[in-house]
Amino acid sequence: MDNVMLEKYARLLVKVGVSLEQDQKLIINSPLECAFFARLIAEIAYKEGAKDVIMNWNDMPSTRIRLLHAPEKTLEDVPVWRRDMLISLAKEGAAVISISADDPELMSDVNPDRMAIFYKTLGVALKEYRERMMNNQNKWCVASIPTEAWARKVFPGVTTEVAMAKLWEAILKSVRVDKEDPVKEWEQHVANLKKSTAYLNEKGFKHIHLKNSLGTDVVIELPEKHLWVGGSDLTPEGVEFVANMPTEEVFTMPKKSGVNGKVVSSLPLNYNGSLIENFSLTFKDGKVVEYTAEKGIEFLKEMITIDEAAAYLGEIALVPYDSPISNMNILFYNTLFDENASCHVAIGNAYPPCLKGGEHMSREELDANGANNSMTHVDFMIGTKDMQITGVTADGNEVIIMKDGNFTF
Repeated sequence: MDNVMLEKYARLLVKVGVSLEQDQKLIINSPLECAFFARLIAEIAYKEGAKDVIMNWNDMPSTRIRLLHAPEKTLEDVPVWRRDMLISLAKEGAAVISISADDPELMSDVNPDRMAIFYKTLGVALKEYRERMMNNQNKWCVASIPTEAWARKVFPGVTTEVAMAKLWEAILKSVRVDKEDPVKEWEQHVANLKKSTAYLNEKGFKHIHLKNSLGTDVVIELPEKHLWVGGSDLTPEGVEFVANMPTEEVFTMPKKSGVNGKVVSSLPLNYNGSLIENFSLTFKDGKVVEYTAEKGIEFLKEMITIDEAAAYLGEIALVPYDSPISNMNILFYNTLFDENASCHVAIGNAYPPCLKGGEHMSREELDANGANNSMTHVDFMIGTKDMQITGVTADGNEVIIMKDGNFTF
């Protein structure tokens, strides 16, 4: 990969993704396979004034070995040093860049029950750290680069070298690094997404109805104080950052008890290294009451039962079918990309900033306003070319939001 393009990408993540400030610390969460890019991010961060860069390496193949062979009791242990390190750095105001690049089928032979123990334990241990991210108390950004196993899954039937080149090309295009001035491109892109959120917020919908030919037919009630957000976020101090690169979505939170109907997946879901395909969830008064899957049903069950609130929705996001990533016509097997090619929902925790003043609310206030509270947050895709979405305002007026997969405004 061309070094100039790599540097443009790394600089974009530092300057726009987390808007790194002078003398600010930076955490980089990275798979070992992506170490060369993580080091490049670190170098640029120091040049941009970082006080310190802390590498938090992860190695999913090693995690797989542990999940397959370690005594089950040890899966309930999270090193105190790891928890304390991340929480203390977050409290110091560190920014966080996370590189998402896993083998989509690495964990396919792992016992789902053992995986559930592991991820539930990790979720409990890092609850405070994750809550800070979801409240935008720290600037954070999730991005990706290719790995060999992932590239071969996305582009089968070609050599690893060709698959890697194709995936690099797709990723760099999706984050606009192929443009002459990516920073300027992102400024315009964020501004366009803000126009969409402004329109939806002005309407003040009481609920929205999503329907398509795959079988999705669901009514999602929205909290009275809901906010549509997208493009960029703000810290409590008013510093702008972009949490996902790429991002094409505008999203808000459903009312926890206000989801009724059925959603059907339109793309496979890579859930912690295991694929779940052709699945559906049926909701009544917000809660999943029935679920099906052609592949990975045991992992789907784990996903919606990891805690009690995992059976409720925390997000509804709208993405036009005619959008840059969707038009690539590539199945990425990576939610960071696939969710930005399709309308999607997420089970689990809701983002407090999707409520007016939500980032300043107590847990009790968030609960009272209909925000779901879970240790998990998993997006999955439901958008299609024939998706129809109608919004109903508080006074009963119906507004067509999306027709044939695209916005009407």
